[in-house]
Order: sequence, then C-alpha cells, then structure tokens
Amino acid sequence: MSKLKELQDRSGTVCELCTAAENLSVYDIPESPNVGLDSSILICETCKGQIEDPSTTDPNHWRCLNDSMWSQIPGVQVMAWRMLTRLRPEGWPQDLLDMLYLEEDVLVWAKATGEGDDESTTIKHMDSNGATLQAGDNVVLIKDLNVKGANFTAKRGTAVRNISLVHDNPEHIEGKVSGQHIVILTKFVKKS
Repeated sequence: MSKLKELQDRSGTVCELCTAAENLSVYDIPESPNVGLDSSILICETCKGQIEDPSTTDPNHWRCLNDSMWSQIPGVQVMAWRMLTRLRPEGWPQDLLDMLYLEEDVLVWAKATGEGDDESTTIKHMDSNGATLQAGDNVVLIKDLNVKGANFTAKRGTAVRNISLVHDNPEHIEGKVSGQHIVILTKFVKKS
C-alpha cells in the first residue's frame, strides 16, 4: 500500500490540518526523527503553500488548528505547534499554544527547525555579501586559501557543494574541496 493511500485511510481523505478535501498530497515533515508514515501528514495545497512560503500566510486560515492541534498523531501536533508559533504575534495563537501539551520527544521534534527561536540568539551564517547560508547550500571561494595539513591551495572560484554549518560558530562552514573535508571561514565565500 502506498504512503498516500495509508495517509488517506488515516485521515479519512481530508487535510490533517484544516480538513479540506481537495488537492491533497503527502507532506514530509522537516527534521523528522521518524521514518515512513510517522514522518508525514496529508495536507491540502493551501496549507502546504503557506507552510513552505511564510510570506503567503493567512492567519485566519490557521484558525483550523484550534481543532487539529488535539490530534493524537505526532506529525499533526508538530505542524500545529510550528504554525501556531509562527503566528504567535497575532495574539490568538499564543492562547492555543498555552493549552497545547506535547510529549517531550514531540516537542523536541517540533523545535528542530528553529521555528520560534528568539532571532537574537539564533546563530546565522552569512557569506561575504551578507547572504544567509544554510546547510546544503553551494558556495564559491572568493580568495585562494591555503589548506593547513593537506598541502594544497583551494583556488579562488572553486565551487564547494552541499556545505554544512558549524553550529556553535557563525564564521565557520564545512565542505569538500579536492576530496578533502575542510573548515572554511564564511568571509571567504559567496553563495552561488
């Protein structure tokens, strides 16, 4: 049985967040510690679009979370928490968050994307032009760099694909150059 069919059976063929019955698809929840059915929910195009592009968020659409936040499905609880946290400045979502109880492991999952983190305490990795870098981005070196311990020079213009971030230092990223895994200063790269 396909994941879509299993989610349709679980949800009664309605969006697990807003109960819409049209344009449904599988949504794999980011940063899920689970696999298979437990890492996904069935949602409509409206919910999916607003989750993926915060600039299109219509706060009134998300009043549906007043009902769906009580779901017994951890994935639905996680997405309800994330959207209520995003909408907190509206006022009413804070009341729902105050009522919402999540098991400790589900709360850790909900917070895994950084939704709701205080912006002033969040470490941001910025390239030489001030663009925000994220794990998985591709960057280009803007300066020749001597790679210590590997006896080679990473040349200006070298592409570094699929970078990872050093979580406790906003000035460092990691990537592979000439088959070597190295740490690179963010001031010497630009996002490509």
